[in-house]
Amino acid sequence: MRLLASLLVAVTTLFPIADPPGLEVRGNATQPVFSLAEAIHESLFVEVAGVDSDDDGRADRVAVSVRRPRETRLGLKVATIMTVSPYSGGGAPVTMHAADLDARGQPQGKGQSDEGFPGTEPDSYYDDYFLPRGYATVDVRALGTSTSTGCPTVGDAVEAAGAKAVIDWLNGRARAFTRDGRPVKAAWSTGKVGMIGVSWDGSIPNNVATTGVEGLETIVPIAGISSWYSYYRANGAVVAPQGYQGEDADVAGRFILTRPDPPKACERILSAMARAQDRETGDYNAFWQARDYVRQADGVRASVFVVQGLNDWNVRPDQATRWWQALRSPKKMWLHQGGHLDPMALRTSEWLRQLHAWFDRWLYDLDTGIETEPAIDVETAPGQWRTSAAWPPPGTQQTQTALEGPARATYTDQRSRTAEQLVARNPHAALWQSAELTEDFRLAGTPKVTLGAARPSPYLTALLVDLGKDTRATGHQEPTGENHCFPGGGCYDLFRLETKSSPWKIVSRGWLDTRDQKGTFTWELIPQDHLFKKGHRIALVITSTDRDYTLRHPPGAVVEISKPTLVLPGSPS
Repeated sequence: MRLLASLLVAVTTLFPIADPPGLEVRGNATQPVFSLAEAIHESLFVEVAGVDSDDDGRADRVAVSVRRPRETRLGLKVATIMTVSPYSGGGAPVTMHAADLDARGQPQGKGQSDEGFPGTEPDSYYDDYFLPRGYATVDVRALGTSTSTGCPTVGDAVEAAGAKAVIDWLNGRARAFTRDGRPVKAAWSTGKVGMIGVSWDGSIPNNVATTGVEGLETIVPIAGISSWYSYYRANGAVVAPQGYQGEDADVAGRFILTRPDPPKACERILSAMARAQDRETGDYNAFWQARDYVRQADGVRASVFVVQGLNDWNVRPDQATRWWQALRSPKKMWLHQGGHLDPMALRTSEWLRQLHAWFDRWLYDLDTGIETEPAIDVETAPGQWRTSAAWPPPGTQQTQTALEGPARATYTDQRSRTAEQLVARNPHAALWQSAELTEDFRLAGTPKVTLGAARPSPYLTALLVDLGKDTRATGHQEPTGENHCFPGGGCYDLFRLETKSSPWKIVSRGWLDTRDQKGTFTWELIPQDHLFKKGHRIALVITSTDRDYTLRHPPGAVVEISKPTLVLPGSPS
């Protein structure tokens, strides 16, 4: 034994064991020194202990794809940037709920159909950017989708458990297996995880963060949902996301149920969801409370970088602003003039600078200075950005807008015209407006409307309108034909925000279910940050049925309302 020990000492003296490779850091930022082409790719399944949503007697498993620097085989330990998506398996064909109602309030006819789409590989531009800088990237297929087992439960604790299990695995607390059953450990992981995603991919990080799971250091929810009730409902009204009239939680669950041969347990879950979501009353109940992350915000231990489009009427701005206000620090928020999109499309270099500094700070504990920068970046007009320490910004005051118009107005409800068609004067809506503004006014916060209704109406819809011809962002993006390439490999197509000249724009809207009640009503509109320019007018349009969003009762109800009071949070600008 002494001879063997002496030989080992001699060998290690002649051929010393190299230190494990490490990150390269310059200027308090990780550098792109790892090869994207030589990255290790792994496919595995992580066991979701204690969850058997498909009722097959075995714990559910989520399918996981891992990319990590080759040097992790040599002892390098890296942090992880993770995306969890329900869309990796594509979308299954679904039929929406009928939006038209008969005189008894029952669904009339069939809802619109969605043919679905085939599964695709997730976008890799964040992988391309961060892997060369010493990060692993992990893509997770949500429960019930693609090759994951289990069933979709849409936004509740079971959905969170699937993602949480992967964080546990990265910290040595959960089991993972290859397709042929061999166990896999994440020996290369530091245990620190950041989550990022857009839309539903951005909603799951909010959900998981409320669990306070150890190892989740930060999340970057982009156009993410923070309250599923506020996504599908508003003040008791059943309200659809833009472009998906008749969608609800159960429809969303059916859409993402893309695992082969779904078991009967999934059908039972989706049918139970259809009952529990309660499209009849539209009330907030236990179903929605379980999917309300704003109420669960005290459980969040991770830092949060919120991103939201102010022209996003799919995941509306209140999902971001109310989440932001419920969170403790450290937190940061971007509000941009785009729609339902990733800010990579709009402000690429600055977005990557801040995102890189954010992940380096929370996943590698580097002193990047991002915490000392302003917490808020707001695009108040296309290409015009402002920063502040809080939102609404300091100096914001509640201002009652002086509106010109009749003391009482009467209109006839209808369900064939859109809100955009109702902004013009017609018998199906009532309009009040301010005098021409003598200076710019920046709306920043949540508008509020109060009015009296003397005749019944199933809904009241308030539209806040900017009257005055201007070039405005539409919320859509268009390709520039150019791309942005990252050091270390990978490129991203660049887009610009589409703008058009228009004499008016709907800035915000809000819905209230009055169910044929009379009296005085007060309700909030969707929070906004918008610049009303000097010479423009602030208008308020009141109608009932909002064709693209609310349920559509039979036309013909005559509605009489009093002149409304409009309170806007804002300041001269």
